[in-house]
Amino acid sequence: MKDSLNIAVAGATGYVGLELIKILSKHPRAKILYLCANKSVGKKINSFDKKIINKNLPIISKIRNISWDKINVLFTALPNGQAQKIAKTIPEHIKLIDLSADFRLNNFKLYEKWYGINHKCKYLINKSIYGITEFSRGSLSNHKIISCPGCYPTSIQIPLIPLVQKKMINIKNITIDSKSGYSGAGKKIRNKFKFKNLFDSVSAYGVGSHRHMLEIDQELSKISGETIKVFFTPHLIPMFRGILSTIYLETCGNYDAKKIYLYLKNYHKKNFFVKMAKFNTPIGTGEVMNTNYCNISVCKSRKKNKIIIISTIDNLIKGASGQAVQNMNVAFKLKETMGLI
Repeated sequence: MKDSLNIAVAGATGYVGLELIKILSKHPRAKILYLCANKSVGKKINSFDKKIINKNLPIISKIRNISWDKINVLFTALPNGQAQKIAKTIPEHIKLIDLSADFRLNNFKLYEKWYGINHKCKYLINKSIYGITEFSRGSLSNHKIISCPGCYPTSIQIPLIPLVQKKMINIKNITIDSKSGYSGAGKKIRNKFKFKNLFDSVSAYGVGSHRHMLEIDQELSKISGETIKVFFTPHLIPMFRGILSTIYLETCGNYDAKKIYLYLKNYHKKNFFVKMAKFNTPIGTGEVMNTNYCNISVCKSRKKNKIIIISTIDNLIKGASGQAVQNMNVAFKLKETMGLI
């Protein structure tokens, strides 16, 4: 393929890896040369997902079998702690697009405290960029490592960052209630959660201590210039995919819900994958399933200075694989929507 990007995917058989392969296998400039996993070596990738219909994809191999001189981009959809090991060994010319938390936090001590993993590649943290495409597109090509945000933080920051930047909301009073399909917990969900009737009930988890709070705090604080600590509670709900985040805010000055709506609508008009619902309209995850869109609704509350923002994404696409490809497109100066619509 002329002018193609040669790609390797590590962690190919997980939920995110499989979604990534579906997108890349239809991408007109992507050529997948390696699909890697710790297990299932020698198997075909469509044995894990029948929706992957490309017959020319490589069989699963070990990452050590990659010929790095043939690769332009390495996607790592691996458990936390793995990408940092790989990052130390790959040649400088390769762009690493990581979907774990290994390079999301600027402070490695916080990473080690909250993730319980000693960071083995501290010197590369400052060569990475936290990549919500809508806010980082101007700098993606300048970094060796693109660290893709968590799924919850993506749904939360797309509506919040513009408001914090414009000082339209009280940064000391940000409350977020998020609900996610169980695919966000990965294939080993039963090892992580022991909730009774897990797949038939709603379950709060990580209450007051979810790791994603750190990256939300970090990025909002950068924009604000002040320390921000959000109130955030996630929930697992009995569906496979999708996130709905409900964000409760107190406005500043004479800003009301309608002015917030008009500002966000204008701010995001240049962002193809961000869609604003009509003012004061309830929304759900149905419209964003299997897409790279983030849908946002701004709603009134009973009090003039209190507003409610609802944000929905597909956690496996805009919250992971789709955003990763969107970042790749921008970093390599391709059309941002390529392979995603």
